[in-house]
Amino acid sequence: MTDPTSLPNFPPPADEHPLRGRVLDALIDMGLSPDIDGDGDVAFTVQEQQLFVRCTEGDFQIMRLFGQWAISDAVPSDPLTRLATCNEITLQLNIVKAGLANDTLVVTGEHIVVPNTDVPGLVNVTIQLVLAGVQMWHERIMGGGDPGPGAGEPATDGDPA
Repeated sequence: MTDPTSLPNFPPPADEHPLRGRVLDALIDMGLSPDIDGDGDVAFTVQEQQLFVRCTEGDFQIMRLFGQWAISDAVPSDPLTRLATCNEITLQLNIVKAGLANDTLVVTGEHIVVPNTDVPGLVNVTIQLVLAGVQMWHERIMGGGDPGPGAGEPATDGDPA
């Protein structure tokens, strides 16, 4: 008899969680080693960063790819500066949002997924955008990085950007 701990960890059947199954397949095809955590999220590591994908099944399938980073003591502690930097990142990047939960930076990208959505492409692009958002947030909060033309200036003539 084989040792049960030596058996491979099989993903759930595709019809049980179809979107999560498609995400698992995409991550495996990318050469990553995804796992399902205790919350049912898909957890994986890329570029030494722990990321997660939460799949909401139902009338609308929603894929939320996110990461959480503890904010170090070297980062300015002013909550308004931190929130303003999150706002800059959210407004500058498409798809990605940045927010704070206590002393944790959360960067997330969310998508409504339909049956013909290119999930591997979406996962790949969103991973890159989330990681870029974290890097941009850190650069900006530490005084580096160019916020871009017009950042921090009021919009005129009803033009929001």
